[in-house]
Amino acid sequence: MTKLSIAPKGSSDASYAAELEAFARRISTTPPGACPVAAQLSMLETGAAQTCGKCVPCRDGLPQLASLVRSILDCKATAADLDRARVLAEMIRDASDCAIGYEAAVQFLAGLKAHADEYASHIENRACTEGTEQKVPCEALCPAHVNVPAYIALVAAGDYAGAVNMVRKDNPLPTACALVCEHPCERRCRRGLLDAPINIRGIKKFAVDSCAADKAPVPERSAQTNRRIAVIGGGPSGLTCAYFLSLMGHDVVIFEARKHLGGMLRYGIPAYRLPRERLDEDINAILAVGGIEVRLETKVDTQAMAELQNEFDAVYVAIGAQKGKGLRIDGAKAEGVISAVDLLGRIGDGDYPDFAGKRVAVIGGGNVAMDCVRTAVRAGADEVSCVYRRRVADMTALDAEIESAIAEGVEMITLESPDSIETNEAGQVVALITQPQMISAVKGGRPSAKAADKPKRRIEADVILVAVGQGIESQPFEDAGMLAEWGEFKANEFLEAQGENGTLAGVFVGGDCQTGPATAIKAIGAGKVAARNIDEYLGYHHTLDCGVDVPAPAPNDRAPKGRVEISERPARERKHDFAYVEMPMSREEAVQECGRCLRCDHFGCGALEGGRIQYV
Repeated sequence: MTKLSIAPKGSSDASYAAELEAFARRISTTPPGACPVAAQLSMLETGAAQTCGKCVPCRDGLPQLASLVRSILDCKATAADLDRARVLAEMIRDASDCAIGYEAAVQFLAGLKAHADEYASHIENRACTEGTEQKVPCEALCPAHVNVPAYIALVAAGDYAGAVNMVRKDNPLPTACALVCEHPCERRCRRGLLDAPINIRGIKKFAVDSCAADKAPVPERSAQTNRRIAVIGGGPSGLTCAYFLSLMGHDVVIFEARKHLGGMLRYGIPAYRLPRERLDEDINAILAVGGIEVRLETKVDTQAMAELQNEFDAVYVAIGAQKGKGLRIDGAKAEGVISAVDLLGRIGDGDYPDFAGKRVAVIGGGNVAMDCVRTAVRAGADEVSCVYRRRVADMTALDAEIESAIAEGVEMITLESPDSIETNEAGQVVALITQPQMISAVKGGRPSAKAADKPKRRIEADVILVAVGQGIESQPFEDAGMLAEWGEFKANEFLEAQGENGTLAGVFVGGDCQTGPATAIKAIGAGKVAARNIDEYLGYHHTLDCGVDVPAPAPNDRAPKGRVEISERPARERKHDFAYVEMPMSREEAVQECGRCLRCDHFGCGALEGGRIQYV
């Protein structure tokens, strides 16, 4: 019998692990705008490098497929070569023994379908499609295309008012986004190649903490145009559109159905995440531009919409998605069943719930559900649980929100789907009955759940908060001629509203009511686009200057450094009040984090034509 060794058989396995981690970071930082054919070639070559050599389809097929794709990328292939690549990939998919060859072929075939125009352009036009150029990642992935490197440099230089105005050049709600944005700008940050993405939201928060938005002077309006635009909805999209239209010299009237401006920023996000006074800083700055009239508690119905189209030169519909969706189960109308949207809406007007001594169950797994469970904790509930039909890993809420909720004592009850609601003789909620689930096939990119062969579960509850989605009150506008599908308004890429016979002249639509419930920054991006296109529709072509010069870039500091995170007040303290939860970042931390920026706008693709998405 031979000796046994604890050493790995592959002598390079240990050292190779670090290289694989670096390779994974490179994949995760693939820049937006990169050619998808090049990306697919890279994945195929990686698959070929991973083959064990056992089966022919993977061992020999992947290198041949990569060679064909290389010829397509080099614009030397024909349509026949593309057909051969498809047939070869199908053979590799169907004949490979293990997942290495199978998955590589499946991904290639999916990409071939998704990027058909790109492949066709390489063959027919001998070039990438128009717009296929690397972009500065943070700018490109921000829906409002904020000049992120510029305001980071301004914060580093200590010019906080300049940083606020640089953000406001593209996004007039810098404070709200600094506190609650889901920061898609960080997703492909090139700093991730070295260590981790820059804490872009944290730097923005430091800027608005150092200089309140309503203390940083707003730009002056352009010359008066005597054009009037109606903005229906005073949420992030409507406020953004009104701000830019006003700066262009147009007069704006905002029609808001509620008592205050802010939309779901005020009526959907609790104060512990976005204090009302901080939101008001942004709103005060927007209104300080001038030329904006606000009509609160004014709901626009079908008749009013028709009148606005006649009275105003253009109309922007940005009513959001402020109607809660219910459950279609027995007991859904019982006393104690509350829509999450309604609950958070009442809190927005200062009507806080009292759940003292109650057991609260929240149904859902998104950010609204997390807002509800954390609100219930602060409202004095004895027990708070989040009931979700998938796993925690499948929740759409931000990881940080889930972790914070758990730290505050919320129990995550997963793989349980609501079946019915049990009530007492008085019709009051006493329990939520659920059907256990098991995770199953991936559909639409997410693992689906299906009923498990297990007995139903009874979760005792006095209050059930339903956070399963939001609806749009579209009917009055549909009756006025706007097309909608599943309640979401139809519009073209320029946000021109669609009617039965094509585009509705002078009517634009954007935000959650057009895309479905999304994020604040996406609504802001839509408001910015709508303002630009309304200006063009009216026959103008205004350019806006924030009046701030961008500091010259310092040489890159490429020494790996840990990412500075924003901490929260201890859970044992914060769960007892609605005060803001995040702790401030210090100047020292902010400077270090700003110093990690690689200034891709100057040293990277931002210096090339087409390398940036910027509107002025």
